Amino acid sequence: MYKNKMVVLEAKENILITGGCGFIGSNFIRKYIGRNINIFNVDDLTYAGNLENLKEIEEKENYHFFKGKIQDKEFIKQILIENNIDSIINFAAESHVDRSIIDSAPFIETNIKGTSVLLDLTREFNIKKYVQVSTDEVYGSLGEIGKFTELTPISPNSPYSASKASADHLVMAYVHTYGINAMITRCSNNYGPFQFPEKLIPLMIMNALNNKELPVYGDGMNVRDWIHVDDHCSGIWAVYQNGKSGESYNIGSDTEKTNIEIVKLILNILGKPESLIKYVKDRPGHDRRYAMDSSKIQELLGWKAVINFDEGIKNTVEWYLNNLDWCNRIIDGSYMEYYNLQYGNN
Repeated sequence: MYKNKMVVLEAKENILITGGCGFIGSNFIRKYIGRNINIFNVDDLTYAGNLENLKEIEEKENYHFFKGKIQDKEFIKQILIENNIDSIINFAAESHVDRSIIDSAPFIETNIKGTSVLLDLTREFNIKKYVQVSTDEVYGSLGEIGKFTELTPISPNSPYSASKASADHLVMAYVHTYGINAMITRCSNNYGPFQFPEKLIPLMIMNALNNKELPVYGDGMNVRDWIHVDDHCSGIWAVYQNGKSGESYNIGSDTEKTNIEIVKLILNILGKPESLIKYVKDRPGHDRRYAMDSSKIQELLGWKAVINFDEGIKNTVEWYLNNLDWCNRIIDGSYMEYYNLQYGNN
């Protein structure tokens, strides 16, 4: 359902943001809402989408929210028509590997079918620009050396990454077949404020604060390349502004850490004992190492990550400490009360 009837200022660029109530999408909207643009946010408010993430900007005249699914073609079409949408940035996705292993159906429905709908409408309405927000996980797993480049073959190892890889292939197919102006960003692991508490860093923070066991898969030596969500958002903006159609761009910060390093660092910041760590059975098909080569976006678009990890992780822990009410509402599901109070049960 629509929040209200939109009145668009023609002088501004009209951007449709999908999945804008999620972790990365909401950080992106908060970062760029002050620009001379109108942002139209579509989110179905599934478990990881939260209107509270954007509470501080919801009354701004250049921000507009719609609740609905990206795979609902008529719903999206109506938004495009009524609001003269110029461009689309697709953040919307089911994104948790563990959940995809339990049930892949929602990942196929949102990540593949939803992307297909957006691409069909991009073609039908001659949308000027389309950006697909993807992940390094489409590349699969690295050995002990080397990094993913944009030329690394796509080789996903989980239902989640397979669904994202499929979406990426659809984007490139529409570029080559129909000539739409579209590009892909692929980012390493994000951390920062407003991340859903099932993900590694917020989960470890919350468990440690409550003196609960911190579950670590396998031997804890799986390596991820970490980037602050604010740096990721600026990378997406650089691609949106100056990226070339048919190109993909890796976004990373050259910050490789093992999972156990991250867990121990969080415990140290919080002054909690390492005895809280509990090694558990490894995830099926768990990728061993990710690392991103971001030289392309740095050289061609002038982007570079600027947030130091040690500083960023301390600020992230501090944010969660200062927003425990938000965290607890997410954990117990009561954050949906905010939506119901604001918009009813539609």
